[in-house]
Amino acid sequence: MRLMKSDNKEKLQKGLIRRFIPYYRPHMKLFVTDIICAGLISAFNLIYPYITGEIIDNYVPNGLLNWLLISACALLVFYIIKAGLNYFLQYWGHIVGVRIQKTLRSQLFDHLEKMPLTFFDENKTGVIMSRLTNDLFEISELAHHGPEDVLLSVVTLIGAIAIMFTYDVWLALILLALVPMILIYTILMRKRFLTVYDEMRVVQGEINSDVESAVSGIRVARAYTAEEHEKVKFERGNDAFAKCKGKQYKVMGQYYSSMRFMLDFMNFAVIIIGGVFFFNGRIEAGVFSAFIMYVTTFSNPIWTLTTIYEQIQQGLTGFNRFCNIMDKPTEPEDENAIDCGRLKGDILFDNISFSYKNDDSAKKVISGFTCAISAGKTVALVGPSGGGKTTLCHLIPRFYEIDEGTISIDGTDIRKMTRKSLRTNIGIVQQDVFLFNGTIKENIAYGDFSAGDEQIIEAAKKANIHDYIMTLPDGYDTNVGERGVKLSGGQKQRISIARAFLKNPPILILDEATSALDNATEMMIQDSLNSLSEGRTTIVVAHRLSTIKNADEIIVITPGGIAERGTHEELMALNGIYKDLYNYQFKNI
Repeated sequence: MRLMKSDNKEKLQKGLIRRFIPYYRPHMKLFVTDIICAGLISAFNLIYPYITGEIIDNYVPNGLLNWLLISACALLVFYIIKAGLNYFLQYWGHIVGVRIQKTLRSQLFDHLEKMPLTFFDENKTGVIMSRLTNDLFEISELAHHGPEDVLLSVVTLIGAIAIMFTYDVWLALILLALVPMILIYTILMRKRFLTVYDEMRVVQGEINSDVESAVSGIRVARAYTAEEHEKVKFERGNDAFAKCKGKQYKVMGQYYSSMRFMLDFMNFAVIIIGGVFFFNGRIEAGVFSAFIMYVTTFSNPIWTLTTIYEQIQQGLTGFNRFCNIMDKPTEPEDENAIDCGRLKGDILFDNISFSYKNDDSAKKVISGFTCAISAGKTVALVGPSGGGKTTLCHLIPRFYEIDEGTISIDGTDIRKMTRKSLRTNIGIVQQDVFLFNGTIKENIAYGDFSAGDEQIIEAAKKANIHDYIMTLPDGYDTNVGERGVKLSGGQKQRISIARAFLKNPPILILDEATSALDNATEMMIQDSLNSLSEGRTTIVVAHRLSTIKNADEIIVITPGGIAERGTHEELMALNGIYKDLYNYQFKNI
């Protein structure tokens, strides 16, 4: 079983490497230059011990001062060139990694923009943010340091071994006999590294998610004096992070301390055995000195290879998590889907059923729902929570896919329309208004990015927010803060309505658009909504029944389906659910 798991990980890592290599292609010239620089640095590292040996054994004993000075000047030139090469590696080598990271981030963000909403329902924002930041940084570091350090180390290793064999075969063989011990130890530690890094990624994503949630909900925590609760919750994740990090550093400590001992033991062995060879006249002093320096030259790349193993694991783990998201399917689109153009707004729900988990065992939120809404009419959906009113609104723009039945607009199944053209025809004003961190003008412009300032101002006037905006020091260029925190609920709602006016869609969805507002603000905004609804197919989800008395049709929806439908007067005459709800709301008036 363990062998199978090991084989699977080997295959996974090889597949990840093959998948990652194409990201170098757009930067191949720079990458190849970087690799050449690394190779030249390796060559220069091999020159110094050789020249030192020549100086000790040849130039100094024989009084060859000219050759000594020439060698010294040559070394100085090599060091200057090496400094330039190192600068190139540190700067342009990192630029290669940054550019690859930029490409990966763009691809990941673009893919996230196309993911179905079910993905965001099931994944925490902090975890997704961790993929976009921490994981991609680790991949960037691997993209730069991986090939460069591996090549530099391998060239130095091979060169040092070849030169040591020219000095003394037996001493070189004794040194090489210690290498398998290092390799075996590295292989044995590999599994522990993989396990602890996978654990670390999960815990880091969770703590990022907790922080994001705590910061976003800081006002709620303050309102309910729940700071201590949030702190306890955070510390729980923080403790898990510290324990996991401690486990990681324990494995690293065991690995690196053992590796450093083995490399130091190589130096020890060469000094003892090489010293014996020197006293027996087998090697000269210069060769002995050069050999000791080559051992250092030999052990440095081994150390580099062992330390880069950690980076390789982090980078591959990050890339694997990147691929996990990239391999998830985006919102499905019919290959023959058409651009529906501007729709009139005749909507038909034909025996539709829906559950949030797309399997037979999942509970149906909507079952066998049938309803027709004529173009230009206003239909209100009311009833107790859990009946699927908001879900129905989400199904029209295809935020979720229905399990059974058909939703059609103007006689065409919405699945036959491109999502972009469908959603262009739909405007949504919700209870929980989301404003992006930017200016008021930028937030209104979400309705139509091609709109000019005059159109934006006109939309704001229709939404009864223009006069307020003009009282602000920066007017339309006022920054609203994260999620519109600098504005009141009513102001945010009117900016949302201005967006819808600017979009000018034939179909409008008002999902509890005024339920979070006070009565005075609701009355002001209701006028804007009434104006917005004129001439459009409008679906209103409302708990405040006073706002939908003038709807062309009111549909009472319960978990069992449609219970009642008709105008306000017709439903009041039925003496049923609607009348009970209405009387309850107005019993104290």
